[in-house]
Amino acid sequence: MTYDLAIGDRSYSSWSLRGWLLFERFGLPVRCHPGVLYSPDFDRLLAEFAPARLVPAMRTPEGEVVGETLAIAETLAERHPEAGLWPEDPAARMMARYMAAEMHSGFAALRGDCPMNLLVSYEDAFPRAEVLADLARLDRIWARARDRFGAGGPWLFGRYTVADAFFAPVAARIATYNLPVPAEAAAYAAAHLADPAFRRWRAMGIAENLIQPSYAKPYAERPWPGPGRRDARPVEAGPALNDTCPYSGREVTHFLVLDGKVWGFCNGFCRDKTVADAEAWPKFTAMAGLPGPR
Repeated sequence: MTYDLAIGDRSYSSWSLRGWLLFERFGLPVRCHPGVLYSPDFDRLLAEFAPARLVPAMRTPEGEVVGETLAIAETLAERHPEAGLWPEDPAARMMARYMAAEMHSGFAALRGDCPMNLLVSYEDAFPRAEVLADLARLDRIWARARDRFGAGGPWLFGRYTVADAFFAPVAARIATYNLPVPAEAAAYAAAHLADPAFRRWRAMGIAENLIQPSYAKPYAERPWPGPGRRDARPVEAGPALNDTCPYSGREVTHFLVLDGKVWGFCNGFCRDKTVADAEAWPKFTAMAGLPGPR
């Protein structure tokens, strides 16, 4: 039972990130269908997922199209109760739904002034008072959830739920624009940056190498504040230590070098997403004998 998911540019499409995490984080099989934002390619993608008007859009194995991440989340929770998308505790589940709905419709200043951009981090974005007010509201509702239900894990309700998927792009914005938040909120954002699923999404965006100039800001840059990456780099030729791609099982044609060893992949995207963050990919770390995602 594999779903199909229409997504936009991984580095910029915050809603696509949310939609993908609903599958990746809960072990639900999905095929992604990307389209380049603000281009005819995006119109082509949406035509394939009619009547959806935005991404993400999901097609069920039976052929039904569901748009909007809240509707996708509820549909998946209904179809896969064993996956645990929402908290088990009824009061926690109420709060999680409320928070996800507020994120779905609110925080306009933060969204408008600080669009998601996973390719860069700035020293200071000089946030307006309206953005600071949004950040204060986020800190308040995050703290409320963590105080009541967050024991036993880094997430809002202890373990990862739909609510965390909805706030993942906020963590990305805090990282990109170095937004001022209290220590507990900063720790919650850091948990997202270190999350292996989030790291894989960002690595795929780096591998896509799609640059949207309208997202650039005139601020001084700094290194990305998430976990450090291993010094992998692409090389033109092998031989590689492996004959088949760790992801597809197909014959290797593209190569990288890491710690003096050459590894092979079936295409440039498989190689480049591994170059971007080698430790984020369990199939590669298992093959290469590296520490796995934490």
